[in-house]
Amino acid sequence: MTAITPPIPPVTQGPATLETVAGAGASAALARRPVRAAALEHIPLSRIVSLELRKSFDTRSGFWLLASIGIASLLATIGVILFAAAEERTFSTFTLATGFPMAIILPMIAILSVTSEWSQRTGLTTFTLVPHRGRVILAKGIAVILVAIASMLLAFAIGAAGNVVGSLIAGTDAIWDQSPAVLSAIVLGNTLVLLVGFMLGLLIRNSAGAIVAYFVFGFVAPPLLELLAFTQDWFRDAHPWVDPNVTQKLLFDGPLVGEQWSQLGVTSVVWLVVPLAIGLWTMLRAEVK
Repeated sequence: MTAITPPIPPVTQGPATLETVAGAGASAALARRPVRAAALEHIPLSRIVSLELRKSFDTRSGFWLLASIGIASLLATIGVILFAAAEERTFSTFTLATGFPMAIILPMIAILSVTSEWSQRTGLTTFTLVPHRGRVILAKGIAVILVAIASMLLAFAIGAAGNVVGSLIAGTDAIWDQSPAVLSAIVLGNTLVLLVGFMLGLLIRNSAGAIVAYFVFGFVAPPLLELLAFTQDWFRDAHPWVDPNVTQKLLFDGPLVGEQWSQLGVTSVVWLVVPLAIGLWTMLRAEVK
């Protein structure tokens, strides 16, 4: 004989009410909510900046690149003490000697801080953890400016120590021939040079290409423009309005005056702000691999 299975009674459900429908909809919406992305939106900018600062020191190459600022400033100071005449051992001479290495090293730091996300293939991880690329770039910019200011203060301190030591060796009084206004102008000049490197890194996003472009911008184009201004009368008056290096170099001699500020503003907008905006626009839309 075969066993007869009793029929299973139907499951009775109550009528669908507004509360049950709303509760089910809320549960489904809660399940679909990107909780992690929502939480990441509230990461404070200060934390991202501190992370970018830590990334500058974490790698061996980054550490030695930053350390080279202090090493180059120390070597330049020793060179002034050993080879400069006694009457030339002034604070301005020491700051000029320590400023030349920074004009090369600081833009390299800015370039690598941006291009490392693409050359080392860390961009995918970075922009996944912080989906807003603009905040990451802003944090990188703040981080490199903080590094630049700290580096310049260190170079000024090394130059001041060299000035004291040089005067003691020569048996003369130390000459402090630079005012806080002059030092502030030097800081502004180095910051603009740093931002040029940051702009090229953001625009090109390739370490080698951005470094080559910076050397062309800073060391190849200026002599050619000066030659053009020397040989062509029509370009002589327009030269300070076209070449950003003219007014940037004047910053290392002290604060600008009168029309020089307008020339610095025009050249900075044309050669820094506009390319930086283009680089940011392309970076926000570029595919990260």
